[in-house]
Amino acid sequence: MPTENILTARSRLQTMIAEIQLETAETQHLTGISRITPEIVSALREIPRDAFVGPELKYLAYANRPLPVGFGQTVSQPFIVALMTQLLAPKPDHCILEIGTGSGYQAAILSRLVRRVISLEIIPELALAAQRRLRSLGINNVEIHHSDGYTGWPDNAPYDGIIVTACARDVPPQLIGQLAPEGILVIPTGEPYGSQDLQLIEKVNGTRPRSHSILPVVFVPFSRATG
Repeated sequence: MPTENILTARSRLQTMIAEIQLETAETQHLTGISRITPEIVSALREIPRDAFVGPELKYLAYANRPLPVGFGQTVSQPFIVALMTQLLAPKPDHCILEIGTGSGYQAAILSRLVRRVISLEIIPELALAAQRRLRSLGINNVEIHHSDGYTGWPDNAPYDGIIVTACARDVPPQLIGQLAPEGILVIPTGEPYGSQDLQLIEKVNGTRPRSHSILPVVFVPFSRATG
């Protein structure tokens, strides 16, 4: 990449991170979070968002907005990626389940913060493309499976955290069941293309879930397999 392009990408990345921190401060009254942690900021710096969009959208890769990745799906707004990551409270020894791989960007961010990520994607073309993309970036602790994700992935349960990147009408009970004691589920719920809320669900004392509404969001609908 020419030096000028590298400098431009770095500048746009710096601007993106500044905008994420500003929006985090502005929404503190809703989220209780005043600033994204240095560990998550470091992951945002390390993972090139322009590797997760098509060539025609690379000039927008570091804009603080969602972008299409094909098949009616999007790569989430960087602020939302950072916020949902922080809500998960990731630790280096954690195993995280992600529902909705999409481009693989959220999984890539998590890969820098936890031991292992299991990611599920209902669209086979997206699952394959994300797998190739992550491998090309040298990310080896993300495991991608073709699945709708509604029933989770019991093979590797329980999970320290579960993150859902599509809107479900209700919280799938199987996901609660696959959380480890004191585990955290972050999921948008509500109506497709309508009113939606980002929910933080904590497993208290190992069994009783406690839910918090974080802030209004807009996500693509949760897709279910048919037949």
